[in-house]
Amino acid sequence: MQPNIHVILAKFPISGKVTDIKPFGNGLINDTFLVNCASESFILQKVNTAVFTKPETIASNLELAGNYLKEKAPDYLFIKPILTKVHEHYAVVENSFWRLTHFIENSYSIDNIEEPKQAYLAAKAFGNLTKKLDGINVELFEPTIPDFHNLSYRFHQFTQAIDRATEERKAEATNLISNFSSKKNIVTTYEELLSNPQMPTRILHHDTKINNVLFDKKTHEAVAVCDLDTLMPGLIISDIGDMFRTSLSPIAEDSPEYDKIKIREDIYEAICKGYLEKLDDILTETEKKYLNFGGEFMIYMQGIRFLTDYLNGDIYYPVKHPKHNFERATNQWKLLKAFQEFTEGK
Repeated sequence: MQPNIHVILAKFPISGKVTDIKPFGNGLINDTFLVNCASESFILQKVNTAVFTKPETIASNLELAGNYLKEKAPDYLFIKPILTKVHEHYAVVENSFWRLTHFIENSYSIDNIEEPKQAYLAAKAFGNLTKKLDGINVELFEPTIPDFHNLSYRFHQFTQAIDRATEERKAEATNLISNFSSKKNIVTTYEELLSNPQMPTRILHHDTKINNVLFDKKTHEAVAVCDLDTLMPGLIISDIGDMFRTSLSPIAEDSPEYDKIKIREDIYEAICKGYLEKLDDILTETEKKYLNFGGEFMIYMQGIRFLTDYLNGDIYYPVKHPKHNFERATNQWKLLKAFQEFTEGK
């Protein structure tokens, strides 16, 4: 049972009477509410501590980034939590962590890319965040989800799941196991990039789905990126790779309509254009060379994560039916093949 939200809101310096509270957005991780007051609106979120086991790390990273941007890019709209009345980043109520941010008025988000301009603006927004944080001391930041994009770790989990799976699930997934295992060279390339001095560690968003960009209702321009819980150190392949993975296919990642999986070339071109428009002058030649590898990296990693969960008995991702994770993994395998064929020679 949720604590009384009015009790939580009383922890924050909100002026004006609360007029309305309602669930907000389609996020699967945190519980989110839109809080309307007489003169202003806010976003209230309960942090999922099963995923983010150290909320103080999120707070620390956002504080570091916010202070840096305030000095180096004061006009940049960076969504930071509002401090509580006792100057804490979170209100802790009944062992739950709650945070409050300003609602960006006259903004909206979308769940699916319908035209290249949306992809271009989103890629430009994510690229701009990385560009603005270029020069910050990366060593001060900590991962908010350890090993989140650590492909070596995810592959190890995959091999463990194969060994532990029931004979029934292992038999069902024989072809998928073989397919993903045949692409272990992606893991090898990732590990080589980790030790390449020309692949610097940067502060990245790490969850670059289109619905983490806010657009202006009038101009339809991107005004901010949101859901910054995963703002942490990583390689450039993570952010552009996640854009490729989540944006290029015209169907959802769990759709079993595999014959509809394809690479939308106009969306691909728009992502590359928007991202490089902001980052071209700071990326190394090695980073530019491996941008397409980012797509392989992220699609492959998500595919083996879905397959790992299927083999483990569906213990991590919520499923709607017994084959849900199996279908997700198959979808990602088809997408990986399509992406590799599309980018061959590019």
